[in-house]
Amino acid sequence: MHGAPAALHLEEQWIRDITITTGLVDTFSTPTLLRLAAARQLDAAAFVTHTFTLDEFPKAYEVFGDAARTGALKVVLTR
Repeated sequence: MHGAPAALHLEEQWIRDITITTGLVDTFSTPTLLRLAAARQLDAAAFVTHTFTLDEFPKAYEVFGDAARTGALKVVLTR
């Protein structure tokens, strides 16, 4: 996660009969997540690690872009 390498030695794993699935984040669940957040059934604040004003956008972009170093999960911009 966050661009850090993860070594997976397939020569050690093949005998374990495992299934590996990869992929990018899709937006299939976005409407459901938005509905839950709007209904206050999902505490989205639990995911926010950093908050910036719109004037601090360049800094916010930098923090989110270097999440491995900054620990950023979700960055929120406010007025």
